Amino acid sequence: MSLHYHCPLCKLELTLTDKTYRCDNNHSFDIAKEGYVNLLPVQNKKSKQPGDNLEMVQARRAFLSAGHYLFLQRALAELVASLAPSSVIDLGCGEGFYTQAIAAQSSADVYGVDISKPAVKYAAKRYENAHFSVASISQAPFADAKADVLVSVFAPLFAQELARLAKPQASLIVASPGPWHLKELKAFIYADVKPHTEIEPPAGFSKESTTLLEQQVLLSVDEIKHLIMMTPFAWKFRPEHWQQIEQQGPQKVTLSFYVSQFIRD
Repeated sequence: MSLHYHCPLCKLELTLTDKTYRCDNNHSFDIAKEGYVNLLPVQNKKSKQPGDNLEMVQARRAFLSAGHYLFLQRALAELVASLAPSSVIDLGCGEGFYTQAIAAQSSADVYGVDISKPAVKYAAKRYENAHFSVASISQAPFADAKADVLVSVFAPLFAQELARLAKPQASLIVASPGPWHLKELKAFIYADVKPHTEIEPPAGFSKESTTLLEQQVLLSVDEIKHLIMMTPFAWKFRPEHWQQIEQQGPQKVTLSFYVSQFIRD
């Protein structure tokens, strides 16, 4: 059975008619001209513009389009395809870099969900092989136990929601920072850079496997700036750190990722 959106207001299934999703309680949500649907009710917003802003989205697009994360994108798409799912949800899909690659390698119905409207708008405009919606991944707009595979790439994990969305024996694929991910950039702001550890299985899931992917890449000053802008430690960078990066010029940076597979109990 394929996935359907459900109403974020009353949880009833949404039916699509003439570019509008509507539930039996007559709540309606229009498909935007770019092709996505906004399923984030105003009352569920914590801020006026939740999620990544346009500047962060543009920085990430610029960096990802240079191809440095292609090895992670390929690994995720191949792993999902090997599971032969019929329905996949990418939770925290951003601009669809991983979502569209997963959809291209699989015959599954692939859904990308993110709270950032600029990111989803970008994804829907460029990638027609997946369904994109603006919604909170802590309250994803889908019925219980319908997804064969859930994907989370550097996004927060809401264990209760993941367990709710997953069919029994469904897979959860998580990409998280490997031990020394971006250690050279962190050295600008931390005197003592500590390694990342593997993530624990969220409640309701058991660990199936973890793979460590690593590469060292030479990045230009602009690429380094874009990379920092798309990470949570961007706000810790002070003017003198940016200056140091300018002065140092291109440098080698470690890209390191854990790709973990968990199975729904």
